[in-house]
Parts: sequence; C-alpha cells; structure tokens
Amino acid sequence: MTDYLSAAERSRHMARIRARDTAPEKHLRKLLHHEGFRFRLHSRTLPGRPDIVLARHNAAIFVHGCFWHRHPGCASAYEPKSRTEFWTRKFEENVERDKRQIGALRDAGWRIGIVWECGLRRPEAREATAAAVFAWLRSSRSRIEIPRKAHGRAARLPKRTGHH
Repeated sequence: MTDYLSAAERSRHMARIRARDTAPEKHLRKLLHHEGFRFRLHSRTLPGRPDIVLARHNAAIFVHGCFWHRHPGCASAYEPKSRTEFWTRKFEENVERDKRQIGALRDAGWRIGIVWECGLRRPEAREATAAAVFAWLRSSRSRIEIPRKAHGRAARLPKRTGHH
C-alpha cells in the first residue's frame, strides 16, 4: 500500500509528533500533582531521560506511546502497511533502547514505572491508571507497568456474535 500523503506532507505530519509534554504525559503529571506528588521532568542526568522523576520515591516513570514503543496486544501498536522494513527496524531499535535505558536505571538503583498511553486516553482508564501509579509509589515494589493489558480500540469494541 502506498502512502496517501506526499513525502513533504508526511514529513510535516511526523515532525509534529512530540517526544515530550504529550497529552498522556500531561494527564499523568496533573493527577500526580493533585495527589501531592512532586517531581522533575526529563532529567538529563538519568539514563533515558525519564518523563517523570520522583526522587523522594526513588522512582522514574516513562509514559510510552503504544505505537512507538510497541505495547503488546494494543490496537494502537499496529504495523504500518508501507515501508515495512523501515518500520520493523525502527520499532526494534526503540524497544531495544527502552530495555537498555530501563536496565541502566535499575542498575543505578531506581524503581521503574512504565505507563502506556492507552491507560491515560479515556477518563475512566486514567483514574484507574493513576490509582495504580499512586499505590506503586507508596509501595516498595521495584517495577510496575500500567496497564499490563492493552486498552486500545480493539479492547473497547464488543465482540460481534451475530445479528440482533
């Protein structure tokens, strides 16, 4: 399948994708702040520059986009139909980089939180995700991934079993 946008239009679209201060990240930061948690953003001194760093809790949180970081089972982590070799290589590099950065943080003694974008998309999912993050921060657990089960479009659509 060929791209319906010209190369210049596609480049313009891709350039608008943000690496920081994304809507999911802002949602989580607002909820954390409202709950009384104080944090730093994108610490340059830590491997991977985590999106949210809560030094008091020795915790680093990454807010991952389901498409870019390949959330398993999430409808948003679809495979593009054009330039498949490019995208496969790009996604593999992203996932490997994530593993290296998380390993480096863990080796430095940090607790790691991964919050997937689909867990912050809808208000009801956002509340459940925030509650799980709050509980994790107050616990001694070293790692959390929220949600473990994807909340993408496929997870929301009811299964069709016949005509009604």
